[in-house]
Amino acid sequence: MPKRIGFDADYFDRYYESEASRVYGPAELARLAQGLLGMIGWFGGEVGSVLDVGAGAGFLRDWFRQNEPSVRYVSVDASPYACRRYGHEQRDIASWRAKERFDLVVCQGVLPYLDDAAASAAIDNLAAMSRGFFYLEAITTRDLREVCDRDKTDAAVHPRPGAFYRKALSRHFEQVGCGLFYAKSGRLAFYELECAEPPGPSAVASKAGAVAS
Repeated sequence: MPKRIGFDADYFDRYYESEASRVYGPAELARLAQGLLGMIGWFGGEVGSVLDVGAGAGFLRDWFRQNEPSVRYVSVDASPYACRRYGHEQRDIASWRAKERFDLVVCQGVLPYLDDAAASAAIDNLAAMSRGFFYLEAITTRDLREVCDRDKTDAAVHPRPGAFYRKALSRHFEQVGCGLFYAKSGRLAFYELECAEPPGPSAVASKAGAVAS
């Protein structure tokens, strides 16, 4: 794993605060929030609670506070500095598991910093706290090679193939697409082509308005 600058003031100033060197800012996170709620609503889900893991500068939290104030929003981060600066709870997702379950769990840019064992444990913990939708952003070996802007991406991560994440996630979730997953224990059902693979038989709800052939 390459040496990185640490989750300190320099890290957050470069990758979160500086408009010149950050990948995402408030405008991009606003579009993400709107997109997630739009798709979840389309699937028939509701979002009354959100867990934001690796909340960083709190852009997503701030959007929800302004636009969806009735949603219970819990933001956590492993960095003591980020928690002091942005007001999150300090949690290590590889070892922490809340008793509460959330309608939407968001995890951006966290898992690639963890080694394989910690990343697998984190996915199990995230799944245990999800009663519905889960949004994951985790760059892979292919992303680092072909997609990421290296001037705006911290490459000091554990590079892994996407298959690692898909295998670990498949124990708990259906893959809906665009980084969005749904708990296999949830009540919603999905059309076959809404999923990356044919959805499992565990869903108990039916699609409203579906036409029988």
